[in-house]
Amino acid sequence: MRAQALRAGRSIPSRACHTTLLRTSLPSRRYLATAESSSPHSKADIGSRTPPYQKLTKRLYEVRRVLGPDRQLTLAEKILYSHLDNPEESLLTNTQNGANIRGIANLKLKPDRVAMQDASAQMALLQFMSCGLPTTAVPASIHCDHMIVGEKGADTDLPSSIAGNKEVFDFLGSAAKKYGIEFWPPGAGIIHQTVLENYSAPGLMMLGTDSHTPNAGGLGAIAIGVGGADAVDALVDAPWELKAPKILGVKLEGELSGWASPKDVILTLAGKLTVRGGTGFVIEYFGSGVDTLSCTGMATICNMGAEVGATTSLFPFSSQHIPYLEATHRGSIAKAAAAIASAPTAQNLLAADPEAKYDEIITIDLSTLEPHINGPFTPDLSTPLSRFSSVVEENNWPKTFGAGLIGSCTNSSYQDMTRAEDLVKQASAAGLTPKASFFITPGSEQIRATLDRDNTLSTFSSAGGTVLANACGPCIGQWKRTDGVTKGESNAIFTSYNRNFRGRNDGNPATMNFLASPELVTALTYAGSTTFNPLTDTIPTPSGTPFRFAPPKGSDLPTAGFAEGKPELLPTPGVPDPSVEVKIDPASTRLARLDPFPPFPKSELSGLRVLVKVKGQCTTDTISAAGPWLKYKGHLPNIAENTLISAINAATDEVGAAYDVDGSRAGIPELAKRWRDAGREWLVVAEHNYGEGSAREHAALQPRYLGGRVVLAKSFARIHETNLKKQGVVPLTFARESDYELINACDEVQTVGLLDVLRSGGKGEVALVVTKRDGSQVGIKARHTLSEDQCRFVLAGSALNLLAMRGKEAREEVTRESEMTD
Repeated sequence: MRAQALRAGRSIPSRACHTTLLRTSLPSRRYLATAESSSPHSKADIGSRTPPYQKLTKRLYEVRRVLGPDRQLTLAEKILYSHLDNPEESLLTNTQNGANIRGIANLKLKPDRVAMQDASAQMALLQFMSCGLPTTAVPASIHCDHMIVGEKGADTDLPSSIAGNKEVFDFLGSAAKKYGIEFWPPGAGIIHQTVLENYSAPGLMMLGTDSHTPNAGGLGAIAIGVGGADAVDALVDAPWELKAPKILGVKLEGELSGWASPKDVILTLAGKLTVRGGTGFVIEYFGSGVDTLSCTGMATICNMGAEVGATTSLFPFSSQHIPYLEATHRGSIAKAAAAIASAPTAQNLLAADPEAKYDEIITIDLSTLEPHINGPFTPDLSTPLSRFSSVVEENNWPKTFGAGLIGSCTNSSYQDMTRAEDLVKQASAAGLTPKASFFITPGSEQIRATLDRDNTLSTFSSAGGTVLANACGPCIGQWKRTDGVTKGESNAIFTSYNRNFRGRNDGNPATMNFLASPELVTALTYAGSTTFNPLTDTIPTPSGTPFRFAPPKGSDLPTAGFAEGKPELLPTPGVPDPSVEVKIDPASTRLARLDPFPPFPKSELSGLRVLVKVKGQCTTDTISAAGPWLKYKGHLPNIAENTLISAINAATDEVGAAYDVDGSRAGIPELAKRWRDAGREWLVVAEHNYGEGSAREHAALQPRYLGGRVVLAKSFARIHETNLKKQGVVPLTFARESDYELINACDEVQTVGLLDVLRSGGKGEVALVVTKRDGSQVGIKARHTLSEDQCRFVLAGSALNLLAMRGKEAREEVTRESEMTD
């Protein structure tokens, strides 16, 4: 039930909260019949889940006209440029007439779809609601996966979590019904697995309010993780802006065998690139090895591209995509994509041009790839399995570990689980039981039901494993450990997850999370030893006979097809109902409507004070912790109490501590509030890759709410830098990294040139005058990446402020025209 112009693929003018949408009563949305199966899934609106291929191929033709017919494009460029609102404007502005687009052009894009997980959807919807629109401009979905705690097992954990978060789920469900958003209830599955099974498709462009949204790239989509404010751009039909990425080509040769898995491809690549190496790049896979990978294996690889800072990752249309689309009730999409992929090069949206140039190329030979283990505390510390035992010894890491956890959005496919099942069956036949706690997380209700039907889950449970709910659980810190490990106690766990920052999984900064494939985690769990190598080592059996695992085997797809699962876990239809009242209790401690932030002053910023100088890694987990804090995602004043509580003070090495000008010690959020309430705005000083990790926009919202105006760092993670701008916080980098040493906590700062930069749409330079506590001054030159639109956000106070102002103008225009007509 979208506006007819949108359904037909025509562009509506880019003013957010546009007059057309305000004055038009929207026609009923049509559900397209399908004969693919009698499954409940086949009743879904396949039309809204099919990329607008005709529109995209026409736009690709226009792109080739603008850039010239001989211009060779990568796959990522084809899909991105085919989603441009105005190709000529985006591709030719400040690019030497299109010759120098990558890293230079500001692409104004019109995504096809938006997906939101429950934690980030709260703030995204609160922002969308302020715009006054009756429905979203593009199809959207909400997935309740982040707020389910893992502890005893799905049968106990899911009802408990639903009861504890009823207020939030009621809000999300009511807003979804009112605005025509598909709502996947708690227990339906993890957003990324559900998107892969239902929404991702070759050539699609999607925004998701989670950093691992690129998981959908395994099915040939451009899927980009963003903050809620960015998602609102797409929801209100405003162009979404992205700096044209550079393209990193990863050439895959050979074929995986034995213990090597798709997870090892990305674990190896993370070791090569580091957590900053993919920043500003799309990672595009190609080569003869592509067609040897399963669709879900490709998704695993794309999922963890977020760990190297990449904008997104994707694979070209592959023969492996067809059976997966057919198995997930989307045969019509497979047919349409196959037709485009077989078209002449000029019209083929789903493959790179033969002579396309990559900015860099890395080659990985799948035939010789060895299993890897990454960690602890960072996903890029990559060690081949053959060397891991000696590295454990060298670093004095724990020799034993307490838990092995498999599943998560990264590795919860049927293939992953059946390969792990094969190892469990081998060990059980030898009389072995796991020596570490063993937890299994199915990625979706479809996966869970299929594994249940095929007796995979009973195999895990019989061996002593605990099957958790179809949700994120321990991967994002929703884990109540019951093994007696106390906070601060050094210990190890092995997981098939994607991220392993300090304290992320259990709130204990001393827990070492080592990332590996589900197969390797499963085998290690039976040994209980961090030095065990299942390729070479044996485990003693009760009979005394040494046992060695054979390489795991599994199935890409279930031979009997996917089971349907519980019908109550299917999504609500995306049909808006204006009669629905969105449920927000005015006295709630979990949800609060947003007040607008103040606009940028009509002068330079002066009297800013350095709140804290952060030392070392500062992730979005550091800035806005997850775990038990997730319950406050919809209540900015409450969640702001966790701001930077795990940041390391560069002056004292203390965690979460700050000092006022009188020398008194305080928690960082406490001092921030004190200064804000006294009318003193502030800035944070930090090192490299500030804000790495998730798409968590609260890491930008919270500092802004507490009075933050500037973050000065050596470098930023892409998503977080954008989120800061959306909330009116100015991200600046040191022109000379060594100047980090010149500025300290409680120094006062005045900007020079920033107001001119903002008023000129990003032109010009910014400097800072730093007044030390002894009255002396130093100058620091800074760099910025503010675009024209981003300057407008900052001047208005936030992107939401700008949207609200435009919406008000549009409503006033409607009123004036109505009065003139009368």
